[in-house]
Amino acid sequence: MRTAIMGAGAIGAYLGGMLAQAGHPVALIARGQHLTALRQHGLRVIRDRAEFTVQCPATDNPAEIGPVDLALLTVKTYQNPAAVPAMAPIIGPDTAILCLQNGVDSYQAPASAFGAGRVLPGAIYIEAALNAPGVARQTGDAVRVVFGELSEPHSARAQTIAHAFNSGGIPAEIAPDIRAALWAKFLFIATMAGVTSIARQTLAQLMPRPEWRPVITACLREIEAAGRANGVNLPPDIYDTTLAYIENNLADLQASMHTDLIAGRPLELDALTGAVIRAGRAAAVPTPVNDIIYALLQPLADGVSSTPSL
Repeated sequence: MRTAIMGAGAIGAYLGGMLAQAGHPVALIARGQHLTALRQHGLRVIRDRAEFTVQCPATDNPAEIGPVDLALLTVKTYQNPAAVPAMAPIIGPDTAILCLQNGVDSYQAPASAFGAGRVLPGAIYIEAALNAPGVARQTGDAVRVVFGELSEPHSARAQTIAHAFNSGGIPAEIAPDIRAALWAKFLFIATMAGVTSIARQTLAQLMPRPEWRPVITACLREIEAAGRANGVNLPPDIYDTTLAYIENNLADLQASMHTDLIAGRPLELDALTGAVIRAGRAAAVPTPVNDIIYALLQPLADGVSSTPSL
């Protein structure tokens, strides 16, 4: 399965490296020093118990790649206005686009550009970072990709993609209800990202404090209510299981939006908190906690860098 990674940053590079190591032809689309390192030294993937280097074609010009079987969209959501149109040269008549971005409506950008029938929304659970240009570091055992079709859950192409990921050591599953799967992750990630960003502290620091715990739980409840009001078939115990997950994993939880805020980078505010507010308005569900989070963070949403890298 010929694959192109649109945005071979930490997550995209890790996925591309694992697929390439398993024998799949992979092309990486990146920029800057990261691209230079990929071209000169290859892609180095470091895991807790193993590491390897693979040589993959790397470019900042998708036209050099041409149409592929699978296009992975892994850029930050605020890069979509530039990145999605730039994907056009890698999209052929039979190309599937797997969108592994934060948020519950991010997949609508490639769907609008190339047609909803090409796009498979998905969610990835992973702790990954770029240790240095050309070096992707993945930590922990909790790597999982959940994705699915917007219409036909177990299509042949979805099964082909899942097989490729699993054969490459990337645990992947096809969700029979992709909206519910996206919202299940979104409930957790949007709460963590929003609250820790306004507090400039981690959940491990905030949860024990009596003035912050009600803010966190109210944010969870708001997102759950917005999802259910929009017809998302969330499990009955989703609030309890999400809260239990947070409490049981506090030491390991770090929101990328919080990290980006501290580093002065742009924020995925519209894809996370903004999506909660949009969903609430669509179903006439109030979202006061998320409204405040958005108002406090919106002036910082563009960060200090005018040219974020893929």
